[in-house]
Amino acid sequence: MTQSTQREPTRFTTSDGVTLQGDLTSCDSPKLAVLISAGTGFPRQFYHAIAQFMAERGAIVLTYDYRGIAGSCQGDLAQSEIEYPDWGRYDMVAAVEHLSQAAPGLRITHLAHSVGGHFIGVMSNHQAIDRHAFVSVGTGYFGGHQIKNWPLEFYFWWILGSYSLLRWGYIKPVGGWQGEALPPRVFRTWRKWSQRRSYFRTDYEGLLKPQHYGDVTAPIRSWVFSDDPIATPRAARDLLAYYPNAAKSLQIRTPADIGVKRIGHEGAFRPGREALWLECWNWLSQDQVTD
Repeated sequence: MTQSTQREPTRFTTSDGVTLQGDLTSCDSPKLAVLISAGTGFPRQFYHAIAQFMAERGAIVLTYDYRGIAGSCQGDLAQSEIEYPDWGRYDMVAAVEHLSQAAPGLRITHLAHSVGGHFIGVMSNHQAIDRHAFVSVGTGYFGGHQIKNWPLEFYFWWILGSYSLLRWGYIKPVGGWQGEALPPRVFRTWRKWSQRRSYFRTDYEGLLKPQHYGDVTAPIRSWVFSDDPIATPRAARDLLAYYPNAAKSLQIRTPADIGVKRIGHEGAFRPGREALWLECWNWLSQDQVTD
């Protein structure tokens, strides 16, 4: 039996003073708290359908925009000093704190899309999360992606991205980039890591310091899809290896497995994927921390 739901806008502030925009989707009697962390360039509204699905089943769900993205974008983006790991070190930390205040006494779980699963290891409060559901989460290294996607990635990194930085000083949604505008340092770091087999591991003692990847022990279940050119099984396994002490499992699905014709890198969150959402819900709502 599903519950009626309501969604309310919310705001919260990070430890370094940045105000983020979010939405709380809840029901009358929540039994679980779910944090949804977005992929790069996706606004929080993109995840409202799955947030409502989980709220109907007894969750209070926080969707939010990282700094520099959509509702959390402030000031001149071209002059922004936002770095990619700031989304984990500050924004995800503050989101967990805000959700725990909104859902006192409830277990905190995490649904991560794409880069939403990358920065748990720089969160100072990662231990507050009971378990993680990764959806289309893999490293950004191009060599781990489907070969047919390489020309598009090279175009994005070196042609469109370079032009956009020169013309506007940030990544503007033009020329095929359909995501939100991106801060310049976020893009440059993303591009740098995308060229490395080790992805962000070489920055453990640099941009990602202090990091806690080896300290993350909350279990992770990761879903990837046969038609996703980016979060391939290889890329997903590579990313999961960055959490060496967490119990991990990888679920490989085809679109037909969940009754649709296409999933790709972003389609898992579009309406019509309720069979997949139920799998994620069943994983997150388990009472035990191991399965």
